[in-house]
Amino acid sequence: MSQALQKSRASETSLLEVVSKEFGLNEQAIYPILAQATGLLFYDLKNIQVDPSIVETVNVKVAWHYGFMPLRLEKGTLAIAVEYPLNVKTLDEIRLQLGHNLVEVLARKKDIFDLLKKYYGFAAGTVEKIVSKTPTEELNAPQTETAIDPIDRMAGDASVINLVNEIIFDASQKRATDIHLEPYRGEFRLRYRIDGVLYDVNLSQRARPLILAILSRIKIMGNLNIVERRLPQDGRAIVKVNDQNLDLRISSIPTPHGESIVIRVLPTSMIFDFGRLGLTDENAAQLNELIRKPHGIILLTGPTGSGKTTTLYACLSQLNSKENKIITIEDPIEYEIHGITQIQVMPKVGLDFAQGLRSMLRHDPDIMMVGEIRDFETAEIAIRAALTGHLVFSTLHTNDAASGVARLLDIGVEPFLVGSSVETIIAQRLIRTICPQCKIEDPEPNHELIEKIGGMDRNMKIYKGRGCEYCNQTGYYGRTGIHEILVMSEPLKTLISRKASSYEIKAKAIELGLKTLLEDGWKKIAAGTTTPSEVLNVCGSLFETKLQSKSTVAAQSETSEDGSNRRIYKRVPVDFEMNFREIEVRFHSKGSSENDMGILNQMAYAVNISAGGLLVKVMEKPELGSTVEIQFRLYKYGNREVSCCARVVRVEEGAEPGSFYAGLMFLDLSSNDRVYLEDYIARSGKGAANG
Repeated sequence: MSQALQKSRASETSLLEVVSKEFGLNEQAIYPILAQATGLLFYDLKNIQVDPSIVETVNVKVAWHYGFMPLRLEKGTLAIAVEYPLNVKTLDEIRLQLGHNLVEVLARKKDIFDLLKKYYGFAAGTVEKIVSKTPTEELNAPQTETAIDPIDRMAGDASVINLVNEIIFDASQKRATDIHLEPYRGEFRLRYRIDGVLYDVNLSQRARPLILAILSRIKIMGNLNIVERRLPQDGRAIVKVNDQNLDLRISSIPTPHGESIVIRVLPTSMIFDFGRLGLTDENAAQLNELIRKPHGIILLTGPTGSGKTTTLYACLSQLNSKENKIITIEDPIEYEIHGITQIQVMPKVGLDFAQGLRSMLRHDPDIMMVGEIRDFETAEIAIRAALTGHLVFSTLHTNDAASGVARLLDIGVEPFLVGSSVETIIAQRLIRTICPQCKIEDPEPNHELIEKIGGMDRNMKIYKGRGCEYCNQTGYYGRTGIHEILVMSEPLKTLISRKASSYEIKAKAIELGLKTLLEDGWKKIAAGTTTPSEVLNVCGSLFETKLQSKSTVAAQSETSEDGSNRRIYKRVPVDFEMNFREIEVRFHSKGSSENDMGILNQMAYAVNISAGGLLVKVMEKPELGSTVEIQFRLYKYGNREVSCCARVVRVEEGAEPGSFYAGLMFLDLSSNDRVYLEDYIARSGKGAANG
């Protein structure tokens, strides 16, 4: 070891590198040996806390230059963490600048610089270099549009370039998909989006005067106009990080305190296969069969950032062969795929999705992909292409698969065209997966969450991530997809032809075997891939409309065959009369008068109630699926009158001859009335069934 130490000092090479090369040891094994040989203590800095007052006594420039972290100051002696023992000359220089005696302890280089970033701010060393050599008048100049010349010069300065490069490198190392640079009054915020969640980056406060220089440098990289700060701009750049090319999509928007810039970080090449999409074996087999159809439309639905484009690319990659001509029109082109003709939308010159789709049809394609169906014109051309023997892929922005039908009808597509052209609608979300390095069984699972999700065994094993360095203490690492594949069968086409609601379509699809997003989420929880809280966070909005079977969706009052209750809302028994008037107009025969439209008006007797609907007893049978007006008053807890429209979603014969039980689902109940009902049910309490 002494020879290695001499060789390190002679070659001015890190002792760690010398020992690693000489003995072939990894970092984990080297440090205990190094500590024993040098007589220094080895510190694990991962969870150490340093007094900020001690950090303030050491200039950031000195700490970054010599690569040490101040830890403790006692009686004029400063303990510093170093990667390897410093030579006497270096120690004397530090002692002279700080005015303290020094005690060295060994620590890993990465841990040292992580602490430097934590306490001094990200890229503090680079920022300090820029600030120290920039004239004070330029730093203190008002950061307005009049300060263009000095900022332009600073944007081209090597140190500012290095600072921007550090930001991009750090983001890529942490697997960030987006970099957000946001100016506010008196501060500047840097954030990374990692696994779909935004995290703050502790950027050094000394970087505040450099904001315009940083933003200008990024705009130069994206070939944007650095003088124009009043209009949104978009650009792109390609950079190389660790032998990997990254495609940067740069977008700027004006704000009252300067431009806000977001950089989307994408690898220039990716491998697209079904195995990486998170599809279950059943869903993968089903999707693989669907994309082999000779014609029709396959739609992907979900919010922005739910992985729709990645799934589309995976489908196209499966079909990409010498026998198929594939053309896409996208905004923007996320990834370039060899063998596929890709078109970029350019609205400024009149090339939108509809125009591009028309042109694509003249190029004899077998398969086409339209980035998004946004309007009737695009939908009409896509349907026409599907009906004339082409396979068309596209996306819609809806919450679930059944809502995709409603979206197409809303933009003006005829129901019979939807039923005859659309082959399948796939809804998807991305959920974070548990970190494999710190995955443990949850000793105290949240049973309330588990029961809220429904369909899960209370005694099943639940896993979580403890939080570690690998996952940045979040407990999650990476994301996977959950999917809902709605195939257009004949019963569903019949419902679409009569413009049935998305609720009815989904209920029928579930009856025919549809596995919902929530059910796919349950499988991921049961497999130990993710956590109940993550599924709830991603699919929380779907709980208000979750559908397990036709009857439970409709009445929200049934218990499943296995005895597990699947209602959304708690329900309590009630006993009151109410006005019940069917308002759906139904003609009995040609030429019947207005008075013979079959309008039903009767008294109903409430059996039980929830914030989602009512179960009532009536003496005249209402029509299943009809819309009714209801009005009732709850005499306990406020004596409040509630009135709204509801849909008859279940009808059964009662015990008494000529009586019927009707399940009513509230349609336009106000939010105040729903809160009132939930409070009423909570206070009634006794006999409530959890759903």
